[in-house]
Amino acid sequence: MTDAWEERKRAIENKYFHDLEKELIEKIKIKTREKLIRKHCLNRCPKCGDPIDAINFRGVPMDKCMGCGGVWLGPNDLRILAEKDHRTWFDRWFKQEEGDQ
Repeated sequence: MTDAWEERKRAIENKYFHDLEKELIEKIKIKTREKLIRKHCLNRCPKCGDPIDAINFRGVPMDKCMGCGGVWLGPNDLRILAEKDHRTWFDRWFKQEEGDQ
């Protein structure tokens, strides 16, 4: 006759390792998925998926989608643009939109 406490102890231990392995497998799947997304979305518009072109506006590098017209800035690019002569570029971008309506 086997000891019920030993069986219970082994079952709990097996469940612990099963859950641990399941968690590790999920983490690996997430990392793999992120790598695939980065690989296949490189130089693609996050909005529509069309290829993006690198442009330079007032000395600030940015990416522009020719498909949807989206402009993608780096982490500090908007701050750099705001420090420049803001009336010129701001008026050009936003006053033009008002005139188009």
